[in-house]
Amino acid sequence: MSEPILLSVDDHVARLTLNRPARLNAFNADLARAWRDATVEATSRDDVHAIVIDAAGPSFCAGGDVVEMATTMQSGSQLTELAGVINAGIRALTESAIPVVAAAHGTTVGGGLGILLCSDYAVVGSRSHLGSLYANIGLTPDLSVSAHLAAAIGERRALQLVLQDRLLTAQEARDWGLVAEAVEGADAGAEADLVRARAAEIARFWCEGAAGAYGQAKRLIRSRPARSFTEQLAEEAHSIGAAFETPDARARVTAFAAASAKKKAE
Repeated sequence: MSEPILLSVDDHVARLTLNRPARLNAFNADLARAWRDATVEATSRDDVHAIVIDAAGPSFCAGGDVVEMATTMQSGSQLTELAGVINAGIRALTESAIPVVAAAHGTTVGGGLGILLCSDYAVVGSRSHLGSLYANIGLTPDLSVSAHLAAAIGERRALQLVLQDRLLTAQEARDWGLVAEAVEGADAGAEADLVRARAAEIARFWCEGAAGAYGQAKRLIRSRPARSFTEQLAEEAHSIGAAFETPDARARVTAFAAASAKKKAE
């Protein structure tokens, strides 16, 4: 039996691959626990400066495994408990100072939308479709959808998505601000590979640049709801002061000043 999620770390980039392709990477108990453990490990490692979330098979994530819900769960408390396990991984990613990029090829619906929303930058394919669809089976949004969706695309658009059975096209998702980029391939398989490659390229950009500063910028924005405006200003002031003390920032500031002086002298 293959592992439900694959974790690898290469040159400061952690890759989390959802690995239930036969079920469109829908979450069951095994994937939920593996997701929690892998995300906590990735965000706890000092050698990880960027994280990529991608998926095996034809789609990114179909949310919860409805077939397993129907055949194995006897009460709502079991579903609540399962969501809590997955939420631990979502919190690990969103609360960390490590930028996360999602490579969401194919279809992303239900709780899969929450997994996408816990990334800080999302890449999809031109053939991708994204939506809520919870109410189609009488359920309500979970896995951070109600927490993150309105913040990402605005309350009115979030309501349009969760109160209809609409699936956004890749172009619509980009226009709404739900995803950052859509790439096109010759066929579905090639497109999935291009989505993964582009996400890896973004992660490499973070690692090869001011990785610590990108991570702190992510933290400042993600943690903003917990602070008042005045507190946020104070946190920004503290963060930029701390960044200025790092060797990386010192070197970059010095290089920028030297380049500016040279340009002015020319």
